[in-house]
Amino acid sequence: MLRKLGVAAAGVVVAVTALSIGEPASAAPTWAPAATAAVHPGVQTVTAGAQCTSNFVFSDGTDVYIGQAAHCSGTGGNTETNGCDSGSLPLGTPVTVSGASRPGTLVYNSWLTMQQVTHETDAETCQYNDLAIIKLDPADYSKVNPSIPTWGGPTATSAPTPATGSAVYTYGNSSLRFGVTTLSPKQGTVVSNSPGGWSHDVYTATPGIPGDSGSAFLDANGRALGVLSTVAIAPLAGSNGVGDVGKEVTYMRAHSSFTNLQIVLGTETFNANASFGLPSLPI
Repeated sequence: MLRKLGVAAAGVVVAVTALSIGEPASAAPTWAPAATAAVHPGVQTVTAGAQCTSNFVFSDGTDVYIGQAAHCSGTGGNTETNGCDSGSLPLGTPVTVSGASRPGTLVYNSWLTMQQVTHETDAETCQYNDLAIIKLDPADYSKVNPSIPTWGGPTATSAPTPATGSAVYTYGNSSLRFGVTTLSPKQGTVVSNSPGGWSHDVYTATPGIPGDSGSAFLDANGRALGVLSTVAIAPLAGSNGVGDVGKEVTYMRAHSSFTNLQIVLGTETFNANASFGLPSLPI
């Protein structure tokens, strides 16, 4: 049994104040220093009261976007994980992004795309294609850095299907931790992959919890691997399902206007040893 990880699914809501959206930018983005950037992978996003964790920074060379899980804008219950028949808020929905001065805008959602554009029927794609894109307000572009906190990277925009037992790295930011970030950086191992490679089951210490939804996952080489999507009740209790972000981005580019949008590589070097003092799992 799978459960979505958005905070709204757990009954926790966060107040949102909508602000105006600025004009589009025309210049290529310049990244803020990682040490001082207010907006980066791992900041909280709030969509109609549901809190999630952002994953990767995206750009088309002009505008700047940040990712979250598609189910973070879902309108159904916490067991509605099939993107081909689960409800979602519409494109254009404002999304509060922690560190940004103005709300972003939901501009892509894989669930809506599968239902309204492709009429997807492949069961694995329906279950695990769980990516949404938020366009940041241009006023906040100068506040953004694409590096993953603690770990650095990503070093590449996608990763091959990971071997069972290989290492993974992530950073969750659930509001249920009440601002205590000691357990936000997590490392773990891959325990299985779905047959088509759309999802990877992982164990991390500590496990992802509601509000960590959408968190970026890196593979053992710091490459962009996936997006935290679900927590498993059975058969791998306590594991998390991670949607394959390479496949999700390929799907987006093939079935939306975002044909040039891609994950931005980190400005900080990937460091798998940055976990000193954090709980770890044996490899």
